[in-house]
Amino acid sequence: MTGWPLLLDTLPQVQRDRLFTLADERDFRAGSTLFDEGGVADRFWLIRSGEVALDVYVPGRRAQVVETLGPRQQLGWSWIFPPYRWHLGARALGTVRTWEFPAAEVRELCMADTELGYELMLRCAALIADRLQATRLRLLDLYTPHGSVPP
Repeated sequence: MTGWPLLLDTLPQVQRDRLFTLADERDFRAGSTLFDEGGVADRFWLIRSGEVALDVYVPGRRAQVVETLGPRQQLGWSWIFPPYRWHLGARALGTVRTWEFPAAEVRELCMADTELGYELMLRCAALIADRLQATRLRLLDLYTPHGSVPP
């Protein structure tokens, strides 16, 4: 799974420093909702410790967990594209410590430093691909009859 080796370790130190001027440390208690599917995506996080469950709304059922994220992983990519709405929900499974980044300010930084913007978007595109694949596999697991092979 994509984590901050991809997001941070390969960014030049100057770009990491610029990005982190926008970060705030933020903690969440067990059971906290970080965001709901369809809500305004105005920030993202890098998880320092703890786990976060990503879930998808399924009509007539309770939300289904499609992936669990942990330390060194990025939480949130919906802040990149208008209309800036979360595509999944997120809940803290235990105490979660993060660095929180304000989306609008990060987008402004990316416009001002196009090299940083390009590098960050490449890493976020890889994250999106990973999340979509994980969601697809989890939904197949939930809804494909056992013993059948997906097409």
